[in-house]
Amino acid sequence: MNDVESARAKLAELLRHPEDLDKIPALKAEFTRKKNAIDSQLRHGLKEQLEVTQAGMNSIMDGQRTVNQIKEEMMKIDKLCAEAQNMIQDFPHINLVAQTHRNFEQVEKMKKDIDAFPQRLENLEYLLAQDDEDPANQPNLLQIHLGLTELRDIRDQAMDQIKNSEEGSMELVENLTLDSGATVQDYFARLDDIIEWFDKHIGEACINLIELVQSGNDGMVVRLALVIEEEEKQDKKVKALQDAQREYKDLASRFKSIATGPKELRGYKEKFLKAIEYVCQARFEEVKEKFHENPDRLEKSFKWFFNNLHTVKVGMQTLMPKKWKIFRTYCDIYHKQMHDWLIAQVEDEGLLPQQMLAIISWADKYYEKMQKLGVPEEDLTPHVIDNRSSDLVREYRQNIVRAVEEWMDRIGVNDKKQFLERDESALETDENGVFRTKTLGDSWRVLMENLTVAASSQRTDVVEGVVDAMFRVLSSRQRMWHSLLDAEIAKYNSSADQDNLQSLQDWIITIANDQINCIADDDEDHPSYLAVLERAIIPEVSPAYTKIIDAQITNLRDEYLGLAIACIHAFVSLIFLTDFKPILGEFFTAHWYSQKRMSAITTTYKDYLQDYMKVVHPSLQEILLTELSDELLIHYLSSVRNKGAKFRRADPFTGKIKEDVMTVFDFFNSYTDADAYNDIRNKWRAVNELVRLIEADKSQVPFVYEEVKMQYPDVQISWVEAVLRARDDFERSMLNAVKAKAAEISVQSGSETIFSKVK
Repeated sequence: MNDVESARAKLAELLRHPEDLDKIPALKAEFTRKKNAIDSQLRHGLKEQLEVTQAGMNSIMDGQRTVNQIKEEMMKIDKLCAEAQNMIQDFPHINLVAQTHRNFEQVEKMKKDIDAFPQRLENLEYLLAQDDEDPANQPNLLQIHLGLTELRDIRDQAMDQIKNSEEGSMELVENLTLDSGATVQDYFARLDDIIEWFDKHIGEACINLIELVQSGNDGMVVRLALVIEEEEKQDKKVKALQDAQREYKDLASRFKSIATGPKELRGYKEKFLKAIEYVCQARFEEVKEKFHENPDRLEKSFKWFFNNLHTVKVGMQTLMPKKWKIFRTYCDIYHKQMHDWLIAQVEDEGLLPQQMLAIISWADKYYEKMQKLGVPEEDLTPHVIDNRSSDLVREYRQNIVRAVEEWMDRIGVNDKKQFLERDESALETDENGVFRTKTLGDSWRVLMENLTVAASSQRTDVVEGVVDAMFRVLSSRQRMWHSLLDAEIAKYNSSADQDNLQSLQDWIITIANDQINCIADDDEDHPSYLAVLERAIIPEVSPAYTKIIDAQITNLRDEYLGLAIACIHAFVSLIFLTDFKPILGEFFTAHWYSQKRMSAITTTYKDYLQDYMKVVHPSLQEILLTELSDELLIHYLSSVRNKGAKFRRADPFTGKIKEDVMTVFDFFNSYTDADAYNDIRNKWRAVNELVRLIEADKSQVPFVYEEVKMQYPDVQISWVEAVLRARDDFERSMLNAVKAKAAEISVQSGSETIFSKVK
């Protein structure tokens, strides 16, 4: 159940947005590739383990057979010895004399060795002192090792003889006094000091092994290898003796020859391997410092790594025993150190994105360099970063995405706060006197900086993921402004707060200008923010993703333009909510005939345009005029629903409507060019349909409605009903006839007309 929840959480993280569903094939391919890689490694590892297990089992069986054969031979020899004792007369006397003779020889030899022991120690000290003066060559290394081996054997034999005597015990060893007055333990203590001195020489040589090979000091390397190889052989004998004594204690005790030689493992081979690890680990500590200072120089920091392996491959293999497989040994040790170091960096909570990227890039380069050394990737286990490249790439990309989202969120929160507080200090004018926010470029600067970071990865999957996030946050920013505008306009639907009206209008115009500034290219030398971003993105993404970019840019440009138009519409809506509510309620009523309400509206329009036309972006000025005209036309046509609206046959309503329309035409003719003015005139022709529905004879109303419907397919029957009810001769039959006609006719919907907004 926990695995299922974990999988759901992982999917929720990967598929956070609807757009992420397009990534499912890529994610599926990526997970399939990772699964195949893991399966391949498991199969390879299982094969190796089976081979090792089979070889081990064969060795155990061969060893068991050998031990059984030795046991049988020993039993035969023991039987022959027992039979020989019965066959030879006076055997006990002969055996006693022979044993006495052997003991005498052993005592005599031990006496000579003990007497010569101090002198031989002095000779070894002299040789060690000479090697101290020439640590790079240590010419006496083999001679010293031989001497120490012999002295160790003498000490071990002496201690064994004492322990095996009838009074033998540890107390006897500690208290037995020689002719010189020193105890046996004190007598041999000096040997331990010399052994420690010798081990120090060996350790220094192991640590400097690479340098010895690089300097061509082959003799020293060979001498070191001979010492370690000899000690390795002795350790194998000791291990075999310990195993024999443990498994066949009774039998082994009857053969004294088995108990001769070294008794303890000295571990020179293990210390040799530890020295290789120590040297490698020390160099990794140096790399760690450089890595934190400058991750981009990671490859240069590991130059020593491959130089050392190359030295081993070219210069050391012929100097070491073949059975050691020294190059393979170095590769295994170095690879493990590389793996452990990289994983430690990856799992460090303080790892920076740039450092993570360096590790991702380094993993591929590492295997390329090892391949050049003749070591294929499949021979290096485990994977140097545990096959986590895809996860690390995703995490690196997510770090940049998170930075983009967090920065844009902060900018959005600040913009929202300033807008709601109507902070005038956040606004400014550009060189053309057009309103704009002071922080207009901040969001684009954040995007460009993070795009640069993503591009530095030289991975299209990283860049494309970050670009997707950029488009998401930019679209989210548009939705934020739409939401804020709707909320503020809604407040004025219920009440009109004139105190903060101008500051709100200033902000609305500024927001509209900002949207146009994001997409308007003044010229080639002054591209828009969106164009600059697009130019920066294209070279960093794959050719296939370029088509997606084109669609995203087009969509985003439409969103910016849509928000700018929405702002202008909100600006105009505020004018009608705060300035024209009382006036609009008088249209088509009795007061309408005696008042020039349309002139009052156009005068107010003129005041607004004098104040705002110069601070509106030039690309929005025509849109502003169009919105003013459309909003006025919509309210004018909708005024048939006013309380008290009535068209009496005797009243000059046709002339009054014409007067209103001409007032509008005169006003817009002075502010627009010929094309824009013609568009406005064509839209206001909708007023003719109002007049026709009012003037038509009762019997002709359904046919007039049909003509209106054919020209304006989106005209709503509810508006037609309101017009008919405003006629002083309205009868229910007129409305029924219109509805019947509406049921008969069929029109094809075309482009949207002004009637789509008339309720």
